[in-house]
Amino acid sequence: MGLEQGIFNRTELLYGSEKMKQLAAAKVIIFGIGGVGSWCAESLIRSGIKQLTIVDSDRICVTNINRQLHATTLTVGEVKTEALKKRLLEINPNAQITALQKIYNAESRESFQLNDFDYIIDAIDSLSNKADLIRTACKTNAVLFSSMGAALKVDPTRIRVDEFWKIKGDPLAAAMRRNIRKGEMPAKKFLCVYSDEVLPNLGANQSCGTEKCLCPKNKDVEGDPELADHEWCSLKAAINGSLAHITAIFGFSLAGLVMQDLYQKTDL
Repeated sequence: MGLEQGIFNRTELLYGSEKMKQLAAAKVIIFGIGGVGSWCAESLIRSGIKQLTIVDSDRICVTNINRQLHATTLTVGEVKTEALKKRLLEINPNAQITALQKIYNAESRESFQLNDFDYIIDAIDSLSNKADLIRTACKTNAVLFSSMGAALKVDPTRIRVDEFWKIKGDPLAAAMRRNIRKGEMPAKKFLCVYSDEVLPNLGANQSCGTEKCLCPKNKDVEGDPELADHEWCSLKAAINGSLAHITAIFGFSLAGLVMQDLYQKTDL
């Protein structure tokens, strides 16, 4: 038994050899590899997806450690995409991982060539960029799955999957719908992972308090002036409490939607 055959033995028992070829051929892109996207990426690679593009502009901050897969005391300060790529290749050295330290927005959207992908995973925090990605992804032949807000939650039993326009009780989904109604409507329906639980922040927000974090600057990014001197933490509209088991379930659910769709497909 070869290495890759051994890695995916249990998956192949469930999916069969022909379906494993579809998994290997599927092209997936994940936008945002934080508390949700990082777990989604790991689940996909462990399940047999071999062609994965991960997109994130951020570096690992010490405050990421409580919920993000690639965040440890040893990786603080590293570029998130590179840290996650290293881990994913340790799982399957034959995977084709493209790591892009970039910001997705209306100006950069064409550079991602979304028509080349079979699945587009949205785990972006920014409201405007998320709305733009949804509109753009819905114009492609790719299947889009999106994550709504995973912060301010502790109850895993309230995490759900539903079509975007049917979501109830999720503040991010409500804000997204208001944003989208102001402009071009998505060309097709898409599924989202969400929860209707909304808890208050009880603690005071504090800075990471360590020079090693490198949150305030990103001087060593070449060729992208938008990333130079980019200050990650203070640019967020709100910083909310979050937990690993919730963000991970969101990420695993997104990966599960991809795997379920591939299981049901007759061809790719």
